[in-house]
Amino acid sequence: MKYAVYVDGQEGTTGLRINEYLAQRSDVEVLRIDADKRKDPAERARLLNAADVAFLCLPDAASREAAAMVSNPKTCLIDASTAHRTVAGWAFGLPELARGQRDAIRASKRIANPGCHASAFILAVRPLVDAGLLARDARISATSITGYSGGGKSMIAQYEAGGDARLKSPRPYALGLAHKHLPEMMAHTGLQHAPVFMPVVADFYKGLAVTVPLHLSSLRAGTTPEQVRAALAAHYEGERFIRVMPLRDPETLAEGFFDVQACNDSNRVDLFVFGNDSQILVMARLDNLGKGASGAAVQSMNVHLGVDEALGL
Repeated sequence: MKYAVYVDGQEGTTGLRINEYLAQRSDVEVLRIDADKRKDPAERARLLNAADVAFLCLPDAASREAAAMVSNPKTCLIDASTAHRTVAGWAFGLPELARGQRDAIRASKRIANPGCHASAFILAVRPLVDAGLLARDARISATSITGYSGGGKSMIAQYEAGGDARLKSPRPYALGLAHKHLPEMMAHTGLQHAPVFMPVVADFYKGLAVTVPLHLSSLRAGTTPEQVRAALAAHYEGERFIRVMPLRDPETLAEGFFDVQACNDSNRVDLFVFGNDSQILVMARLDNLGKGASGAAVQSMNVHLGVDEALGL
């Protein structure tokens, strides 16, 4: 059986990568819009309603507009924007989130793809909340370092044009403390307070790592680094796309530096715990264009359709 798939916003960074994944598939027929009709609402609506699965790779307002165009009850929408990540009736497209999440994705015709920073943060923190090691009312912080592709076409062009010395050093941003991923970071970890979150963009194309520093005294009394790592391992047992690395990963410590780009060109997430008797670092690494965006969207499509979850990934 072939599934009809339409990518609304196929020329953006996420849309282009989704099309690369789909090009490998013999079970997918990609519906394409003529270049001169890309902004024609009637043609977009026709293709959206003709699709078994439609990916929305659009700004938030345009994604809401596109979702409103769909009247075919058989069309499954997978929205890569921020618009629907905490909206009732939309399943969160992170199959590894918790038990039952795959069932929710499979049953829903509305799936919200997670943000890249949010995916890493949630995958690092949710198991600690579920295990009772981290209280829901905990006040924590997180830092994320990411490649410039996460900023889309304009930022990619800015970095690749060269000539601006300021781009050679890492650049913290979202200094207004209102990053657009914060609502989903709270909603899908169960935390009652938004983390103090500082993302940093640097002069490399892709790759992302979120670090959550914690005092052991802020966790359940008596918690050890070993227990934190064990909670991650138990939560993700059997997950093909998630690796829980050895405690105080010897390879990383031997090199002395953390490789942010080691998951690039994969749909994999690597989770790390580094710690001593009083503090830990919980770290999550992924490809911001893979598991952080397009790969996650295709994975959710696979779950929804009931095919091999790794197909095309």
